[in-house]
Formats: sequence, C-alpha cells, structure tokens
Amino acid sequence: MDIIISNSSGKPIYEQITSQVKNMIISGELKEGDALPSMRLLAKELRISVITTKRAYDDLERDGFIESFTGRGSFVAQKNVEFIREEQLRIAEEHLKNAVSVAKSSDISLEELEGILRVLYEE
Repeated sequence: MDIIISNSSGKPIYEQITSQVKNMIISGELKEGDALPSMRLLAKELRISVITTKRAYDDLERDGFIESFTGRGSFVAQKNVEFIREEQLRIAEEHLKNAVSVAKSSDISLEELEGILRVLYEE
C-alpha cells in the first residue's frame, strides 16, 4: 500500500492517510476483504507514531471503509462501494453548499468561486 505523507500539506497526517486509503478503496485499488498493514507496520513504514495510524484506522472504520478484528487485523469492509461513493458525494455537496453561502454573502461571483474550486481541485 503506497501512502505518501507530505509535511508541507496543511492536512494532519492521519487525514492524509485516511483520504488516500478511501481513494484506493473507491478506485478499486483495494478490494473488499483486502488486508491492510497493521497499525504498527504502517507507522514504521511511514516513520510516524502508532497513535497517528490508529486515529486514521479508527476514522476509516467509523466511516465504514474498513473493519478491524482483534488479533486478525484490519480489512476493507464488505460494504457497497457505490454507497460509499454516494456518501462521499453527499459530504462534498454539503461543503460546497457552505462555500456557495459564504460566496453569496461576500459578493464573490460564480466565476471567482469556480476559479477557486479549479485551483483547489488541481492541487
């Protein structure tokens, strides 16, 4: 599992791990039932704290992307990938609603907002 951590990113390390694993699951790179590395092994490979990997795995489990079993490890959940994708779209839509609300109240044009979104998406 190739996870790339950026120290210059504004996102906390656990969020970087979480979003990359979610993307691997949604894209099909990781399939239902696939084993994830243990928290200790991932922490060692990334040279980060086990607490950080635990937080990422806890978030992934909470969001329904993985299942963890004591003594066996963590695996990609047997959940419908389409459902997961729909949930992610719903979350993105909520964030965009907030952005549109702020833009309207701040007199930011649709073109300016589209430009900001394009720049952020291409980062």
